[in-house]
Amino acid sequence: MKENPRPPQAKKIPREFILHNDKRIDNYFWMRERDREDVLSYLKEENDYKDKMLSHTKELQEHLFEEIKGRIKQTDMSVPYAHNGFIYYSRHEEGMEYPIHCRKEKGSEEEKILINVNTLAEGKSFYNVGRMNVSPNNKILCFGEDTLSRRIYTLRFKDLESGEFLSDEIPNTTGSIAWANNNRTVFYTLKDGETLRSHKIMRHELGTDIEEDVEVFHEEEDTFNTVVYRMKSGKYIMIASYHSVMTEYRFLDADYPQGNFRVIHARERDHEYSVEHFGGRFFIHTNWNAKNFRLMETSVDTPNKENWTEKIAHRDDVLLENIEIFEKHLVLTERINGITEIRVIPQDAKEYYIQFEEEGHMIYSSTNMEFNTEILRFGYTSMTTPNSIYDFNMDSREKCLLKQQEVVSDTFKVDDYASERLWAEAKDGTKIPISLVYKKGFEKNGKAPLLLYAYGSYGYSMDPYFSSVRLSLLDRGFAYAIAHIRGGEEMGRHWYENGKMLNKKNTFHDFITCAEFLIDENYTSQKSILAMGGSAGGLLMGAVMNMRPDLWHGIISAVPFVDVINTMLDDTIPLTTGEYDEWGNPNDEEYYHYIKSYSPYDNVEAKDYPAMLVTTGYHDSQVQYWEPAKWVAKLRELKTDKNPLIFHCNMESGHSGASGRFAPYKETAMQYAFILDMVGIKK
Repeated sequence: MKENPRPPQAKKIPREFILHNDKRIDNYFWMRERDREDVLSYLKEENDYKDKMLSHTKELQEHLFEEIKGRIKQTDMSVPYAHNGFIYYSRHEEGMEYPIHCRKEKGSEEEKILINVNTLAEGKSFYNVGRMNVSPNNKILCFGEDTLSRRIYTLRFKDLESGEFLSDEIPNTTGSIAWANNNRTVFYTLKDGETLRSHKIMRHELGTDIEEDVEVFHEEEDTFNTVVYRMKSGKYIMIASYHSVMTEYRFLDADYPQGNFRVIHARERDHEYSVEHFGGRFFIHTNWNAKNFRLMETSVDTPNKENWTEKIAHRDDVLLENIEIFEKHLVLTERINGITEIRVIPQDAKEYYIQFEEEGHMIYSSTNMEFNTEILRFGYTSMTTPNSIYDFNMDSREKCLLKQQEVVSDTFKVDDYASERLWAEAKDGTKIPISLVYKKGFEKNGKAPLLLYAYGSYGYSMDPYFSSVRLSLLDRGFAYAIAHIRGGEEMGRHWYENGKMLNKKNTFHDFITCAEFLIDENYTSQKSILAMGGSAGGLLMGAVMNMRPDLWHGIISAVPFVDVINTMLDDTIPLTTGEYDEWGNPNDEEYYHYIKSYSPYDNVEAKDYPAMLVTTGYHDSQVQYWEPAKWVAKLRELKTDKNPLIFHCNMESGHSGASGRFAPYKETAMQYAFILDMVGIKK
């Protein structure tokens, strides 16, 4: 019988930390020194070990990659949208990794290529284009490019008439800008070089040295980030400062870029709001005295909160997520009983909801650039329905399907798959929704493999959506489930608040509850259930693995946030200070002990753990590579089982993985091969 290769054993250099009369010994703190030779050597050893441990799945990985890639239409085009006299779209050509962004003048069939990302990415191991912004006179394109995968963009400008790039290049930005109406002034956001916090808004005049750029706003509070953008109306430039529990907006007439920004309403603890503009009014989406948000309006001349009047009232059972303003219609995106719905309020007719038959679905407002229209563009998907883009006449209520995601396959049929909406009951009586999908013929006999996924942080809701990638599991007999656990916002704002700070453990208990429910209801068994999560969802994986290691047959933890105490005590790390209101500040003794009680790295023990695949990116700016590296090293030191523990560090990518259209699926294929191998499926 062939023996597994010997796993890497990281050296131990004890480092002592004492806080709140509590002593911690971190044997692997040294791994955070990015360019140390022994750090790079250790990561290489882990990657070599991963290759050996997964060598027997190499053929399966290649097959899965080609299978996943093969379902994607090679030559494809996005749904065109109109803006400022032009029709914009992106298209892909067969075999190309990146999109080609194009436009046509209205009434013309002549295509003009804005940028061919394939050309720009040549010779680069990673390449990503940030948001593209065309000047009001349609003559100059600005876009950001990231070549390292740390979400630090250099702004570039292209003359769309000559096709030449301008000499202006602005580094260390968020990748987005706001044009003033004079077509030569742009506002952009700078990032702090150490913490990567977006902290300054600058003004640049095309053709001038960036050293002459003017700072127009400095967000000095280190728990805040800031961003600048041009409003849909084109009338104002808006600066937003945002924090976990509060926001602040200031605006400037886009005709007068040298002017001073005015604050709409000064920041207040636990007050979040956002702003839309139409005519002479600001529309304010706010949680002021409204946990699930309400809609207010006010005159542009008197924007302070004292002058707001209510347009849409707060409701305890409905979360108001988003608004879209048209000349004769108001469109609301609401979340009702965990599901997104679109509510249309005509100016001179009775309001209504856009109807679909599927219970579990996701509907969202798409690209709507114009005010004077009765057409709403929205997207729709479900666990069994590929993403679909519609134009909807808000007067006649007629839907026009413009494009549905095409699954390139001779065997795929939507009707071959079924989805369910289930409810698991937590110990405190809370009912947790679960979205489930499988291929018809699936038997609920407790024998089938099931992959359970969740995120559960930051108020991010995980909606029931279609994935052609997921078919590689479903077609091999898997069920796939999304646990809509607390920490997200699926069931309203309280759902988020009951899964953060000193309520964070609800997130983990909810996930365990969902797994136990699926086992009890014979969808799967402890021998066949695997769990997966990434980033803050990777923290979830680490926590539930420590709490119930017996429950899982396998765990996939991607770019996991697992060293919570150390990270939240280090204010030089990107994101740390801005997240005290998500996790708590461990400099406070109560939060320190609470965070320590669930932090995956701090709770690794000498016991049996399930099989694990852990992934990270060396250039990750969100969760630094050393967190999973340290966690894996400590697990190797203490775990008492012989289950595989595999660590993959992509040395050329960051938090979002490889760039390109197809390259990211190589890592997906590796994850799926690990999953299939764990349940004995070899092809």
